[in-house]
Amino acid sequence: MKPDCHVFDQVWDVVVVGSGAAGLMACLALPDELNILLLTKDSRARSASRWAQGGIAAALGPDDSTEAHFHDTLAAGAGLCEPLAVRLLVEQAPRCVERLLSLGVRFDRQGGQLSRTIEAAHSQRRVLHAADQTGRAIMDVLQARVRERPRLHQHNDAVVLQLWRDSRRCCGLQLMVDGVIGWLRAGVVVLASGGGCRLFAQTTNPPLASGDGVVMAYRAGAVLRDLEFVQFHPTALMVPGAPHFLISEAARGEGAVLHSLDGSDPVAAVGGGNLASRDEVSRAVARHMVRRGDTHVWLDLRPIGQERLLRQFPSILDRCRAWGIDPLTMPVPVAPAAHYWMGGVETDLQARTTVPGLYALGEVASSGVHGANRLASNSLMECLVCAHQLGQGSLDLDPGSQAAPACRPGAPITVTSRSMVTAQEMGRRIRHLCWTMAGVNRQEDAMAMAQQQLQALAHGLDQRPELVWLKTSVPGDRRPILPQTMGLLRRWVEVEHLCALGLLLLEAARFRRESRGGHHRLDHPAQQPFWRRHSRQQQGRSITSSPVGLED
Repeated sequence: MKPDCHVFDQVWDVVVVGSGAAGLMACLALPDELNILLLTKDSRARSASRWAQGGIAAALGPDDSTEAHFHDTLAAGAGLCEPLAVRLLVEQAPRCVERLLSLGVRFDRQGGQLSRTIEAAHSQRRVLHAADQTGRAIMDVLQARVRERPRLHQHNDAVVLQLWRDSRRCCGLQLMVDGVIGWLRAGVVVLASGGGCRLFAQTTNPPLASGDGVVMAYRAGAVLRDLEFVQFHPTALMVPGAPHFLISEAARGEGAVLHSLDGSDPVAAVGGGNLASRDEVSRAVARHMVRRGDTHVWLDLRPIGQERLLRQFPSILDRCRAWGIDPLTMPVPVAPAAHYWMGGVETDLQARTTVPGLYALGEVASSGVHGANRLASNSLMECLVCAHQLGQGSLDLDPGSQAAPACRPGAPITVTSRSMVTAQEMGRRIRHLCWTMAGVNRQEDAMAMAQQQLQALAHGLDQRPELVWLKTSVPGDRRPILPQTMGLLRRWVEVEHLCALGLLLLEAARFRRESRGGHHRLDHPAQQPFWRRHSRQQQGRSITSSPVGLED
């Protein structure tokens, strides 16, 4: 990794936005001769990848096969997986595990062999894990290896404000970093910025998951695909005042069971019961809670056994105990929460978007792997496989990236303390609106009302002096700002992105008049054969649909 330098004074072949598993693996997969800038929005790594508990899926056991993994993924995806993308994932997965092992990742072993567990909708034990902190184990190793990479500079507290596009391609971005807002050119931009589940009041995602990459790509002209499909995890910790910590479904794979406050089974009517797919379990739990007026159901981990709980789920035990819940002696209060966004920026098998010079991978992207509902533990593997594809492909580097824009000083901005409070209040309002009117269960009247309210909020945001000031900047401007102003501008940008993302979600959800995977409509509860199609959104055009591809 290169020593500190000012990002605006360098020439970058590749700018990677986001330092989760997708961004880090992209950096490791790209050729060593490329000059790479890795941008992290926070002061330290807080990506959703680090929070991943359950594990990473690969068909490695003697009783398993890539064909079985392929069909399990297609079944979970409810007819909208792209078969070629899924085939690539399952066939590359064993090689990616070998790559992780060679980098130094230590998965749990049993009798000298890699330990494998089962999760919802998998037909075999194929999920590798490092206790219940698999994401952390992988991220620690990837971060260490990235620090060793030549010709790479990482910058924290770097907020990307918008992508820079000329008449032909994406050629860079606008960045707020080190007390400066400026523009930098890049040969290519790789979005690995994660999802947007902070749009919902109840979510397992970290605060930075505000959908920035999806909104910026849309405004740069990229096509978005299947944005109506959001996965709601059925078992998030539900304690007043506590963050919605995810209780891994690996626990249910090992014997944990759900039951309601009166002892009845909320998933009794669901095929597969406790091990049904996430969307089915979440809907069943949500219906049960609404019908009974409960705020949660119980997840009883005691059937797993004390010894196994202590060995395999230590972080779950620690987090629950920190909030006064001891899973060894009592059930855990849980409820559904937004967890993963299946839709995103449309990409091909080389991670290319529809905009030349712009790539995307990880949760920000729609690679076609997940379809309408992600199979558990496929997301970390998707990051690894797509990063490998990016590195193996021929990058569409911008030949004009050597020419940096001339620097012009910009006008300063004055802010008030009340502005931050207003931004926080507006963010809470957007998140509550989307959770209550476009969450686990949706219907037309509520979504239309939510869309109308978000449009009014968007109009108000267009008039905010902080955002108006940002929009007056053109390539070449370089504006100094105070540290306290940086925090305020970031908050307003995130609020504006959440509002835009909510409108995009509602457009897609109202467009799809059926229920499928992570999109459930009370007024259209059946899955319709006609809707075995992807939704597609592009700025300046009406929403459309396209057929699912075929395997050659």
